[in-house]
Amino acid sequence: MFIILGLFVGLLAAVPLGPINVFVVSQALKRDFFHGLLAGLTAATLDIIFCFVALAGFFQIKVTLPPHSTSVLKIIAAVIILVLSAKLIKDSRTFALPREGDKIPSAAPKPILGVLLLYISNPTLYMFWVAVAGTVTGHRLVRYGGWTAVAFSAAVGVGSILWYLSIVRFVSRRQNRIRPETFRKILFYLGLALAGFAIYTLGTVIL
Repeated sequence: MFIILGLFVGLLAAVPLGPINVFVVSQALKRDFFHGLLAGLTAATLDIIFCFVALAGFFQIKVTLPPHSTSVLKIIAAVIILVLSAKLIKDSRTFALPREGDKIPSAAPKPILGVLLLYISNPTLYMFWVAVAGTVTGHRLVRYGGWTAVAFSAAVGVGSILWYLSIVRFVSRRQNRIRPETFRKILFYLGLALAGFAIYTLGTVIL
């Protein structure tokens, strides 16, 4: 039962449109299937880690944090998202599809670094996993720090990976059917979407 629930939670964590989903799609569009998948696998791995850390009871430890720590994290997240947004909008002006015979660029660590920065600077993800841990343990579906916590976290990762694999595959399979002008428009609007997320994040700090 808790394995199926873990798969559902993994999908629930990954599916909602947000900066990480936009970044994963942009990597698949700008580069290739591998880079998009690399970004998705990084996000899924972080889902597993954060889920297990919450279920290990780490977040039950009371840590004295500065009163405005959440606001600082949100500001950092907004800045990171704005930087990625500016990069996408800039790339949308010069993007060109590779032609036959063009040298294929080697795998870069940018997808991993981008997802890492977006994930660890997002305080809502911390709260999400704390809520998940509290819910599944409160209903006695999973035990803190037990083998069920490991299995549940792994199931979460599988659900998350299935989602990212699906969207990256969907985008990559349609790359050859999209004209360069359409690609540039997609990248531009993805950049605007990220800018919107950044503005919203800053708004939650001010309001």
